[in-house]
Amino acid sequence: MNVAEYKQKDGVALANLIRKKEVKAEELVQTALLCMKENKHLNACVYHRHEEAIQEVAKVETTSLFAGVPFLLKNSSQALSGAPLTSGSALFKDHRSMQTSHYTKRLQDAGLLMLGYTNAPEFGLKNITEPRLYGATRNPHDPSRSPGGSSGGAAAAVASGIVPFAGASDGGGSIRIPAAFTGLVGLKPTRGRTPVGPGVGRQWQGAAIDFVISRSVRDSARALDVLQIVQPEAAFQTPLYERGYEATLRDAPKKLRIAYTLASPVHTPVSEDAKAAVRKCVRWLASLGHEVEEVQPSIDGVALIQHYYLMNAGEMASLRDRLEQAFGRALLSHELETESWLLSQCGKNVTASAYAQSLLAWDEAAAVMSDFHRTYDLYITPTVAHVAPKIGELTPTVAQEAFWKERVNELRVDEQLHLIYELFLPGLTYTPFTQLANLTGQPAISLPLYKTEEGLPLGVQFMAQKGKDELLLQIARMFEESALWCMGV
Repeated sequence: MNVAEYKQKDGVALANLIRKKEVKAEELVQTALLCMKENKHLNACVYHRHEEAIQEVAKVETTSLFAGVPFLLKNSSQALSGAPLTSGSALFKDHRSMQTSHYTKRLQDAGLLMLGYTNAPEFGLKNITEPRLYGATRNPHDPSRSPGGSSGGAAAAVASGIVPFAGASDGGGSIRIPAAFTGLVGLKPTRGRTPVGPGVGRQWQGAAIDFVISRSVRDSARALDVLQIVQPEAAFQTPLYERGYEATLRDAPKKLRIAYTLASPVHTPVSEDAKAAVRKCVRWLASLGHEVEEVQPSIDGVALIQHYYLMNAGEMASLRDRLEQAFGRALLSHELETESWLLSQCGKNVTASAYAQSLLAWDEAAAVMSDFHRTYDLYITPTVAHVAPKIGELTPTVAQEAFWKERVNELRVDEQLHLIYELFLPGLTYTPFTQLANLTGQPAISLPLYKTEEGLPLGVQFMAQKGKDELLLQIARMFEESALWCMGV
């Protein structure tokens, strides 16, 4: 199989070729490695398992769902025993995983061959992928731009054709944002749907999940069939979808009531292209007989994102405490990137009461959205408000880093939280729509339904009631078969 043929096929198609013995798994691995070399300038991959993957070909069961398909893991939480896992931080540059995560094991059992790890920002905290440890990942549509984050390396690898789909995670939009910036399918499943651990049950208090980013809807559906689980040790449980997601793709949704908005929940500007993407989408749905209405849920978006950042602060303070205990010393400010340091400093001052009240605000927002979905089956927004930012545009300068790190210690906790909001605001202006689904636990998906005149992708986001992942995939399949689909570089 040559590179051009390989890039045209999704994971399901490649697995079918393996099953029919029309191609060998080793051939797919070698072709993927050629694609990786061809796209080295994108800096999508930070660790390679070339020899190991070839050796593992012999263990592949040709009847497994993704038999022999090359795959890349994300360099955070998706552990593979013996392989490096740095979370994009120089503090972990020499760390190797002692065990394989439940997530990775299920994908291996499905026949996927792990080629290595993709780039990600430090601790997955940013919507761009420019860690100091590895440098910036570039967007295949325009290498002067970012593919987004935090699953930016995964998006660049999939959009450039290195692998048909790749490991990703989403704690505030980290699957959907890079999918929107690179023209891919980005599903964030319902909270508790996919495996965690071992030894990790909450992942940002339930905001974060592990899944994939893909080029086809059926790859995402099959991956969800592989990954869905009721896990006794996990903090959050969602019943299995017994029929299976891939099996329901051909089901046509009944007449739907659909809400949409063009307005940012945090009152930041939204580009005319992002608005046009949503309008084009809802006009098509209306032409099919679905009922559409421009309306927003009654949620204070600014307050909710402040609660989100408070959680980030608490989580980073906890992580820093654990690291300092492990190292037997205090960490220095230069050992963490600006965002990580400021969040951890603020988190040390957040009270348990404030943290608990913040989580209560998540639950209140979830109640509002549950009520909202009693009226509306889907809620549509832009995935991102603007096309992908330029490389370096959202990364602080050395002078800014020094100023913020020095200033944070002079402030009260409320002033520190405001500083964090201001620090993240430039990035939030690009991506204000995705965090809601993380805090409420709902499924959400970004679909490649628009390109600007310059050929830059902009995704459209669909949200549904908790547990309704199949509805999002059915809608996605409808769009995939329509003229609105804008896949490809």
